[in-house]
Amino acid sequence: MSTAIVLFRRDLRLADHAALTAACAAHAHVMPLYVHAPDEDAPWAAGGAGRWWLHHSLQALDAQLADQSGRLHLASGDTLGEVRRLARAGKADAVYWTRRYEPAAIAHDTRLKAALRADGLAVESHGGNLWCEPWQIATGQDSPYRVFTPYWRKLRTRLEPEAPLPAARPGQWLTQPDSLPLAALQLLPRIAWADGLAQTWHPGEAGAWECLELFGDDAVADYAHGRDLPARHGTSRLSPHLHFGEITPRQIHHALHTQHARTDARRRPDIEPYLRELGWREFAHHLLYHFPDTPSEPFDPRFATFRWADDDDTVLQRWQRGRTGIPLVDAGMRELWHTGWMHNRVRMVAASLLTKNLRQHWHHGARWFWDTLVDADLANNTLGWQWVAGCGADAAPYFRVFNPYAQAARFDPQTSYLKRWLPELADLSPRLLHEPWRDPAALTARGYPAPLIDLPASRDAALAAWRTLAPKTG
Repeated sequence: MSTAIVLFRRDLRLADHAALTAACAAHAHVMPLYVHAPDEDAPWAAGGAGRWWLHHSLQALDAQLADQSGRLHLASGDTLGEVRRLARAGKADAVYWTRRYEPAAIAHDTRLKAALRADGLAVESHGGNLWCEPWQIATGQDSPYRVFTPYWRKLRTRLEPEAPLPAARPGQWLTQPDSLPLAALQLLPRIAWADGLAQTWHPGEAGAWECLELFGDDAVADYAHGRDLPARHGTSRLSPHLHFGEITPRQIHHALHTQHARTDARRRPDIEPYLRELGWREFAHHLLYHFPDTPSEPFDPRFATFRWADDDDTVLQRWQRGRTGIPLVDAGMRELWHTGWMHNRVRMVAASLLTKNLRQHWHHGARWFWDTLVDADLANNTLGWQWVAGCGADAAPYFRVFNPYAQAARFDPQTSYLKRWLPELADLSPRLLHEPWRDPAALTARGYPAPLIDLPASRDAALAAWRTLAPKTG
């Protein structure tokens, strides 16, 4: 009876899992394995919020396997060494995994595949966490896309709401007696910070489907408008589930299409705006694959010598802790600290304040988000920060500086979002929260800080710095 190892990483699900399906089809015995090897992900090993999610997602996957008389074998250290050891112990003859697309992961998996094949093991890698592999979409000149809209038009022609793969199950799940306890991976933070995460999220495959069902029943119908309103649950909140591979784009597309296919056309929700947002996720991975230096280097080379302000720890700490004195930004940063998530509209505003008004390097914001977001994803995080900073692909022009007061008035007119995350200001009128310069003493009397910076003056300074850039070519 042949045996295969399925190496789980960020594909923590049993359904629509091409690698697991292939292993179960070809082998009677399958050993599910997770190796915790953060050094292999350097310099982008998971941050604190991501490790919290990973702990609970592994716990959920192990519980699913236990329902089928299986267990998730946990190991720590060198992935190659652990796979080799378990292959010998379990007499495995093949190893399967789902592809990853970060530069360090690609390099690692290339070496891993070569070494295991040299050992005489069959090795297969499969897609599944994206609609299309990053190398499958190209321009007419066979080059990578640099702008989203034409990329999306090309990708959209390839997408059909095809049925995802059912959950696979082998003849027998295998494990070895020396599996580590989950606690040995030391993923959970030692501070009460994680309490808010636990109150907000339900990691795991079942939690992903709960989110999708809620979204499909309600918010998807008004997504084009509701996604911009931070006080509402107008978005899917599926981003962390997608990052950890607890659900796939194909599953989401098929489920939304199927759920509403029989609805009268006049009342059928338009899911296209949401699919387009999933397309941005694909575009982020497309860019990271073809331009692997972008997590550290600007996509627009003119910004390599841009005059960022000197690093300022006081400014950064006030921004990180939601103490800038700019209500919408502070509300968002406090939401992030409490829940490990921030509404996308507010993310853009908070990032604009940091990179443009304060002119702190976008690296500082990217690193903070990486450590505190449960959906921290290298491709999305890089695209988002470079987009707002004005130095990325398809970027917002550097001279577009978000006005946090105007954004709050437009997208949180009743100040429900502001008052939820700034409880010290809950008794103030919406007008004063949107225009705090009318009575700044009313805010400071409640313990709220004075603004960290003068927005109009800082905008002018940012534009002056932008004008020093060489003209864009090409």
